[in-house]
Amino acid sequence: MAESQRVVIIGGHGKIALLAAPKLVAAGFSVESLIRDPDQAQDITDAGATPRVLDIESAGSAELVDAFTGAHAVVFSAGAGGGNPARTKAVDHEAAVRSMDAALEAGVSRYVMVSYARSETDIDTVDPKSSFYPYALAKHQADKHLRGTSLDYTILGPGSLTLEPASGKITVLDPATTGEVMSSEDASVDTSRENVAEVITETLRSGSAVRATVNFFDGETPIQEALASVSS
Repeated sequence: MAESQRVVIIGGHGKIALLAAPKLVAAGFSVESLIRDPDQAQDITDAGATPRVLDIESAGSAELVDAFTGAHAVVFSAGAGGGNPARTKAVDHEAAVRSMDAALEAGVSRYVMVSYARSETDIDTVDPKSSFYPYALAKHQADKHLRGTSLDYTILGPGSLTLEPASGKITVLDPATTGEVMSSEDASVDTSRENVAEVITETLRSGSAVRATVNFFDGETPIQEALASVSS
């Protein structure tokens, strides 16, 4: 794989993005990480990536197209962090949609979205008055928009994120039954952030899970094998 295959990570200073960058570099990609705070640049460099200051919340389409042009793939791993419904909508929905449209305009077909496992079902089960609802709505709408594009997307839906080291093994769930599985008291839904980083890397390295949603938790199946069985 040529190093010129550049991956642009949106939300480059997030925990998952900082774990994914060195793995992508080790897989033969070059990585450019978008950040909004110049003070984060050294952390990006330390992870083996190239920092680019671009605030996804306020960036216009032309700026995004410029950032994406010539890239092999775009990875959306940004998030408003909750607590502010307006900013959650601005980042997790509106900025995400702009980035998808900009990727298309820039001629980048491969797009990986870091979502969460219940993004398809929470919209129907979470109380609209809940503080979590704006996030659930924003992610649901962004994922729905992505499925309607012509992008070669992969939507990744991890469960409850942890800081445990990667096991390299996951369990992939049927998107149609994910909500039911996660509501079971017996289900272990923990998902290592580093496993998410491994999954991002494998989807781009192997070209697996194209136009597919991959809901997953830490499990017993090697990531490469688990993703190879996912169909669009």
